[in-house]
Amino acid sequence: MSIDAQSHDTTQHINPNLSQNIEYCKEMMGNSNDLMIRPFQCLHKWPAVLLYIDGLVDVQILNQAILESLLQRRELPDFSADDEHLIYLQNDVLAASEVLLIEDMDDVLNAMIAGFAILLIEGSVRGLKIGAAGWEDRSVGEPISQTVVRGPMEGFNENLRTNTAMIRRRIRDSRLWIEEREIGQITKTRIAVLYIKDTVNNDVVEELRKRLDEIDIDGILEGGYIEEFVQDETRTIFPTVYNSERPDSVAAALLEGRVAIIVDGTPFVLLVPALFVHFFQSPEDYYQRADISTLIRMIRYLAFFIALLAPSFYIAISTFHQEMLPTNLLISLAAQREGVPFPAFIEALLMELTYEILREAGIRIPKTVGQAVSIVGTLVIGQAAVDAGVVSAAMVIIVSITAISSYVIPENGLSISVRILRFVLMILAAAFGFYGILIVLLITVTHLCTLRSFGVPYMSPFAPFIQSDLKDTLFRVPWPNMRTRPQSTKSPNINRQPPKKKKRQR
Repeated sequence: MSIDAQSHDTTQHINPNLSQNIEYCKEMMGNSNDLMIRPFQCLHKWPAVLLYIDGLVDVQILNQAILESLLQRRELPDFSADDEHLIYLQNDVLAASEVLLIEDMDDVLNAMIAGFAILLIEGSVRGLKIGAAGWEDRSVGEPISQTVVRGPMEGFNENLRTNTAMIRRRIRDSRLWIEEREIGQITKTRIAVLYIKDTVNNDVVEELRKRLDEIDIDGILEGGYIEEFVQDETRTIFPTVYNSERPDSVAAALLEGRVAIIVDGTPFVLLVPALFVHFFQSPEDYYQRADISTLIRMIRYLAFFIALLAPSFYIAISTFHQEMLPTNLLISLAAQREGVPFPAFIEALLMELTYEILREAGIRIPKTVGQAVSIVGTLVIGQAAVDAGVVSAAMVIIVSITAISSYVIPENGLSISVRILRFVLMILAAAFGFYGILIVLLITVTHLCTLRSFGVPYMSPFAPFIQSDLKDTLFRVPWPNMRTRPQSTKSPNINRQPPKKKKRQR
């Protein structure tokens, strides 16, 4: 059978002819230069070849645990059965931690791409795949998007095994289970699902397995691909899957009874189910005293409403409801707007769009000039716009406090939702005043109450109201009083601490 015909056979087995196996690998990989072929005499007796992908294997493992072991051994037992010598190599010669028998050429190709070294021997219809993965990774560093003042200063990197090890370091219990699978017909991206047995709701795990199994796509390059496939509701601007690059945040979520999804190649780990209140929680809330954490968390909720409503409130008041302002303030605002040629809505829209452009520019441009652009954007453009009479000074203040407040929200996904909804509120405020704002807020709250994340109501514990879960929402009670896990996760093990002992009466 020719190689072209063999390539269409999905069960192509290893050929006893070593040269044909080598030619098959070359053809299937397009004679790629990173396919390394190392012929040698295995144990000074059998013609053999070692196949691997340059850059995906650790050269030290390759030389010491594989080649050195195969080239130095001279005394051999007698082999009577076919492939008995492969079993001998697997069990008694090779010093690598993972050595497995393989039979199919597809397994040979897939194993090489995964970082294995492949040993094929002349006359044998089976081979050995040897664990030798060792590519360059970004070292574990400080999280970039979720920084804290107090707490661990390490974040995930792009290596899946490094990320699972960082979780293992924090949860040293055999009940932390890790299930791995490959998704993507071409990329074959490794996915790890983590949960704590007897703490997680099994229905959530089963539903997640089902949704992951239904994914049929050629490639997965980041966790955002998985998020869009597994989320409950797609027609919403609000995130229903939480993501974090902090191991301590993921460990805390697992202890609450949630499930983590780690995608190889990205430092952001997905967490489900995700509720609305989770996007206001920061890891630092649990490292500070409860009273300080409560104050900071309330400031976040205040910043959320400022970022959402400040421009629309200004438009509504200056356009329809001037009687709500004190006389002195109204006269001051009227004097500022005397030379402005645009209505308040156009004025706010211009400033908001300008800020969004500056925000995106600050992300995309090189870091060496980023600081200069931010200074030009915030000071020069804002002051020049006021001096030119394009916008009023009050509008610059409103847009500035709105922009600053949006950065107070710990999770960037909710911040983006606020930015989108803010433009809708501005349009309705310009058309109907406070009535338009009220209409949008009512529709938004109703929409939030209909959302679910893996069967859990998104607005829990507010809707439905769960009194026992309020201990970690708008405020945080001290740790000695946080004795139970959130009921919204439906954990079979609801107790986080043993029941409080009653004090003896004297």
